Amino acid sequence: MRIARVLTRLNLGGPSRQVLASDPILGHRGHRVRIFVGSPEPGEGDLFEVARERGLDVVRIPGLSRGLNPLGDRRAQRVLRREFHEFHPDVVHTHATKAGLVGRRASRGLRGIARVHTFHGHVFEGYFPEPVSRLLIKRERKLSRETDRIVAVSHATADDLVRLGVAPEKQLVVIPPGSDLSELLSLERPRSASTEPGELRKRIGAKADDFLLGAVGRLAPVKQPQVAVDVFELVAGRHPNLHLVFIGDGSERGALERRIGRLPGGLASRVHMLGAIDEMPPVFRELDACLLTSHSEGLPVALIEAAAAGLPALSTPVGGVSEIIAHERTGFIGTAPTELGFGLDQLLSNLDETRAMGQRARVRVSKRYSAEGLADRLEALYQLVIEEVTCAS
Repeated sequence: MRIARVLTRLNLGGPSRQVLASDPILGHRGHRVRIFVGSPEPGEGDLFEVARERGLDVVRIPGLSRGLNPLGDRRAQRVLRREFHEFHPDVVHTHATKAGLVGRRASRGLRGIARVHTFHGHVFEGYFPEPVSRLLIKRERKLSRETDRIVAVSHATADDLVRLGVAPEKQLVVIPPGSDLSELLSLERPRSASTEPGELRKRIGAKADDFLLGAVGRLAPVKQPQVAVDVFELVAGRHPNLHLVFIGDGSERGALERRIGRLPGGLASRVHMLGAIDEMPPVFRELDACLLTSHSEGLPVALIEAAAAGLPALSTPVGGVSEIIAHERTGFIGTAPTELGFGLDQLLSNLDETRAMGQRARVRVSKRYSAEGLADRLEALYQLVIEEVTCAS
């Protein structure tokens, strides 16, 4: 098969990591995959060269970007259409809102091409004023009618798409994310107080037996990083060995720094902002738990990777989080900072159970979210839609 994949950017987020996981496998199976991407925003990181180093065929599309840019969108659409004519794909697979709009418009009128689009979450509720949300839903309904399959990364996302009328049940398929988890699954735990601190702990001045809570992800409004500080503040006074570590960057950095600066009694010295980091296994090796405070998600890859590393997690009940975290068995799910703070206090107060939670989390995700599993599901979907398009023509 000849597969054209379109993403707004190859930042450090979940969709990019899924591409790095699945597409080398599809290539090794004899399929030709070409990845068309735009440019990331400042502070998001860029995996473009990493993808090329792994042997992936990646093409930068000028004008393709996440923000509102009608002129850039039109330019990107023209360039993509020329690229599709040259590449002759059997299937065009677009990811997320902007790439889905530009990529599917660029493929209009090209005969014999199957079209697949993935929602890695959605922005139809809670992001924009109601009139804007209605317009977005109307546009997506129209785009869905010219798409052969709509992929949702979680059952919760699929349920939302049906409830909002974006796509009918028969058009939807749930394909959970997949990652190359082998290095994370091989990380040794637990770490003892006598263990030499790793590079991350040395960088922030933490001891081997300090408890490091990681908040992994973009510093964006949807991630609500300041809520993570609220959770930390509720518990930090009782647990002087607790540190909060942010891994990621973005537009909320300034507001987050101001929130940290308002922490009382020297607590700010135990909150650390490390920016975007490409290689995550060394980071997960040093963490003791992971915290996610988003108000909207699809299926967070950071939580999958944390679980594979043997870490329990705390999270708001958004998207498909409950498909990753088994509440009170592999972590805690809570709506309010107080509920997440209670869960964090439980982790800090019983380290043996915390380590047991992490091991249960590792077992839970080890096969369900593997790179091979993602490649298998994508390959089967592509074969199906290509066959349907061929028969219809």
